[in-house]
Amino acid sequence: MNQETSTTPEFTPEITPPTIDNNEKLSVERWNKADTTWVLSLFGTAVGAGILFLPINAGLGGFWPLVVMALLVGPMIYWAHRNLARFVLSSNNPNADITDVVEEHFGMGAGKLITLLYFFAIYPILLIYGVSVTNTVESFMVHQLNMEAPARWLLSIVLIAGMMSIMITGEKLMMKITQFLVYPLVFILFGLSLFLIPEWNFSSITNIPDLGTFSSTLWLTIPVLVFAFNHSPAISTFAGKQREQYGKDAVQKSDAILKRTSAMLLGFVMFFVFSVVLSLTPEMLADAKAQNLPILSYLANIHESPIISYCGPIVAFVAIVSSFFGHYLGAREGLNGIIEKQIRSMGKTPNMKKINKFTVVFFLLTLWGVAILNPSILDMIESLGGPIIATILFLMPMYAVKRVPAMAKYQGALSNIFITFMGFVAISALVFKLA
Repeated sequence: MNQETSTTPEFTPEITPPTIDNNEKLSVERWNKADTTWVLSLFGTAVGAGILFLPINAGLGGFWPLVVMALLVGPMIYWAHRNLARFVLSSNNPNADITDVVEEHFGMGAGKLITLLYFFAIYPILLIYGVSVTNTVESFMVHQLNMEAPARWLLSIVLIAGMMSIMITGEKLMMKITQFLVYPLVFILFGLSLFLIPEWNFSSITNIPDLGTFSSTLWLTIPVLVFAFNHSPAISTFAGKQREQYGKDAVQKSDAILKRTSAMLLGFVMFFVFSVVLSLTPEMLADAKAQNLPILSYLANIHESPIISYCGPIVAFVAIVSSFFGHYLGAREGLNGIIEKQIRSMGKTPNMKKINKFTVVFFLLTLWGVAILNPSILDMIESLGGPIIATILFLMPMYAVKRVPAMAKYQGALSNIFITFMGFVAISALVFKLA
């Protein structure tokens, strides 16, 4: 990742573009090693700490709403990310990132708005990680190590300042470590999904909720699904690389890669969710939500198995920390870009050293404050993360299909109606929370 701060931030926190041999002749029809690398990279971008909270919300309504979610989320995630990639590829500028494309199609004001929305799509995730890493370590100390946890204000500042210090002093090394940790994390989560199979209880299959409960469960879980499956931060770089390698055939190739990525995510994430939900009762899931813990920390506290007792919190900690590192870079670049653009619009020259100091202090104090308050993580996902991501990922490309001549060829597809509807459903959860 480019560590230099730019006026237009690139939100690609957890992905390194695969290295391509320029002598290799790439065919849009033939699947190649670079395509497989992109599938794994996009998969790694999506699989972070969000998956550790998805089973709690998704399973609270019982088995059958979960089945409907599994049917919805595949096309929902594929079509949304496909549309965003097509939007990036609609630019006349071969080097344009997503904010450049917005400015090209909708004007500079819209470009600033999208930059702001991108920042607010990532910043709440940092707040979530500040809360969840504190809760995970506190729970591990109390339940697994049989220690008395320090005061929350002290524990949270030590953890948050420690993670930020590592990023400030060694970003390149930490990003390499983060990318390395993604795949062991995936394999461990898959192993835990298999490990829980003997604990499955199918009694929930006979429990069919009433229509009101069924509908409200689906409605309020959509933002969490959007959050857990989201890999939009990588789409701008991904689409640019496909255009660089395939030219006019970039849309066809990116569609194929995103289809396989979505299928892989659907199989892996939903298997994990079903395995956890079938091994716990709705009352247990409600208890996990009340304790504000990642599902692996909760499993560790109720299982006698030493594998889950110790591996669960460690895996949760690794998932949260690795995701924090990537999203911190994205949020920092976003805030720096917003401040820098504002200063330049006032006819002044920005002092990047002072801006960087301000952003560090801003993140440290706000993350610390929210970690001490310990708000509900799932409520934060429902009311902040999911709806803002849905605005950029679901609705903006659909607006472009109607308004931008280069996107007009995508009009008339039934998938457009579906994605627009799901986008408004995700945003309506925010309206419901504020009402």
